[in-house]
Amino acid sequence: MFTTLDTVPADATYDIVVVGAGGGGLAAAVFAAIAGKSVLVVERTDHVGGTTALSAATTWIPNSMHAGKVATDDSLEKAAAFLTGVVGNRSPAHLREAFLKSGPEAIATLEAKTDVRFRPYATHPDYEQQVEGATMRGRALEPIPFDGRELGGDLARIRPPIPEFTLFGGMMVDRTDIGHLLGLKKSWTSFRHAAAILCRYGLDRLKSPRGTRLVMGNALVGRLLLTLRKHGGAVLTGTSVSEFLTDAGNVTGVVLTQNDRTRRIAARHGVVLAAGGFNRHKTRRAELLSAPTPALSPSAPGHTGEMQDLAIGLGARLGEGNLDNAYWAPVSVRKRPDGSTAVFPHFVLDRSKPGTVCVDPRGRRFVNESTSYHLFVRAMFEANQSAPTIPCYIITDAVGLRKYGLGQVRMGTKNLKPYLDDGYLVEGATVAALAGKLGIDAATLEATIANMNAYAKTGVDPEFGRGTTAYHRANGDASQSPNPTLGPIATGPFYAVSLQPGDIGAATGLVIDEWARVLDGENRPIGGLYACGNEANSIMGGTYPGPGITIGPAITFAYRAMQHALGQAQTAAQPRPHRADVA
Repeated sequence: MFTTLDTVPADATYDIVVVGAGGGGLAAAVFAAIAGKSVLVVERTDHVGGTTALSAATTWIPNSMHAGKVATDDSLEKAAAFLTGVVGNRSPAHLREAFLKSGPEAIATLEAKTDVRFRPYATHPDYEQQVEGATMRGRALEPIPFDGRELGGDLARIRPPIPEFTLFGGMMVDRTDIGHLLGLKKSWTSFRHAAAILCRYGLDRLKSPRGTRLVMGNALVGRLLLTLRKHGGAVLTGTSVSEFLTDAGNVTGVVLTQNDRTRRIAARHGVVLAAGGFNRHKTRRAELLSAPTPALSPSAPGHTGEMQDLAIGLGARLGEGNLDNAYWAPVSVRKRPDGSTAVFPHFVLDRSKPGTVCVDPRGRRFVNESTSYHLFVRAMFEANQSAPTIPCYIITDAVGLRKYGLGQVRMGTKNLKPYLDDGYLVEGATVAALAGKLGIDAATLEATIANMNAYAKTGVDPEFGRGTTAYHRANGDASQSPNPTLGPIATGPFYAVSLQPGDIGAATGLVIDEWARVLDGENRPIGGLYACGNEANSIMGGTYPGPGITIGPAITFAYRAMQHALGQAQTAAQPRPHRADVA
């Protein structure tokens, strides 16, 4: 399956060429391969998987074949109303309709014809619970763990997970595993589950540099890769596309470069762009991201925006009118022993837990800490316009640190010295002492924490409404009352970690139609050129309605692109102009 440019014949022809080997690109390749077509996947880095491999790979697709296992109250109309309420006119309604229609078909196809397997999580709520049509479960799917040994040596080709999201130097765990590990002394079922994965990991490390039980993003990538191998797909890593081959304005292939070698590759049915978007583009990053431009991103390194540049050279354009051009998460930073930088996204493990508070450098709150990671960073940027808010600090006490952890400091960590010595974790015997180390006015921080302690008693946050939605509460601690997201910050020592904005994916990308065809400035499709994933402009319009709203559409539009390219679409209507496309 994996090959080099030397082994590719000059002027070779494939049915489909896919540029980018993340979740969207591999999905497109798999949909073509299971249709019996020849496929070449081109990846500029040395690993496949993109940011999907680093992520939880939650896949937001309403009304899939799995939804009924945990929910019976959803419908296409309900999901459409929810997206309209969150997204509004920031994206074309007909693209959202196409997504909602074809998403379940894409999942059913993967489950029936490939090695990909999903499951719903019992509680995995939409983020914007206050919007009509929101649900608590059923729309977000997660990949089922995968035995990476099935890939043999190709397992090493998958981008490893973020080390700080693993245990014992490389054991991958998902939400189910974490629950069993925390409950192994309380339940025989949990003990058996924990013992099984721990023993499996121990045996793996006797033979391999990493665990072979893959979960989350690695599991999805592994399953897609296995299917592609079974169907004869070819993958080139460390290879770039230097130009498109065209004929009468239609894309007919690509010119590939690997080291000092080049090849002209023809594509009978189309070229799919799925290289991750602009996040590491040399100029577009500063042009499109909020100011001050974040220096850090936990996303994969291959998102250079080069494919967008080539497409724009053919007349394509980037979307406009998105609420944000990128998707955000607060991140903390620490140097690893090998000298690399760990950029750790603070998704749900600490901010919404009782006994925490986030403050700006003045010691004042500026946000509902329990809001989604995307909205948290939006609040950072908005508050920073009137008072310094970047970086901000997440603060807890000794009880909160022990019970829930703080960023890269895991719950129950007994040896805090390494984190204190390198400055990742800041400690103060008192709130005033912590304030002094952070350069915050002590009286202001003491007043903020006193307010939080009062809110913990009443269960009501009158400033920002923490814990007022089911999403907030789901990420708290159900054992804490009266509000699962509010608890006292009263037991010294007190601790803080610095948070900065981090972009986790592109929202703004190439404008496409409902078949994922790349459109030019006059809303006409560029023949033979498709885009999906973060390479394409998000149908969410720069909003973040729920978990997995990048991977779900990526898989769906990969499916629709192949339907169109391979002539399986029931209709191939011309794209309809609308204001969101040309704004």
